[in-house]
Amino acid sequence: MTPSLSPLATLVLATLVVTLGYLVTCVIWPFKPCRACSGTGKRQSPIVRAFRLCPRCTGSGRRIRAGRHAYNLTAHRRRRRPRSRK
Repeated sequence: MTPSLSPLATLVLATLVVTLGYLVTCVIWPFKPCRACSGTGKRQSPIVRAFRLCPRCTGSGRRIRAGRHAYNLTAHRRRRRPRSRK
């Protein structure tokens, strides 16, 4: 007899591993390349052959990850929470 996990337990475990992996990724690499400019920071204008700064990343070529953005919002709310004095 070999021990095996039920399909639901396997799914929960896989989801937990993927979520923890994404959280580690957000801590180590909070930015990702901008999809609009492919990480270059500039976009070609549609009519003339001139380059302009990418409006999405403002020329940096990087965008903050969604998970890191959510973490920053919750951390900011935690710091700004007024404390009651007794």
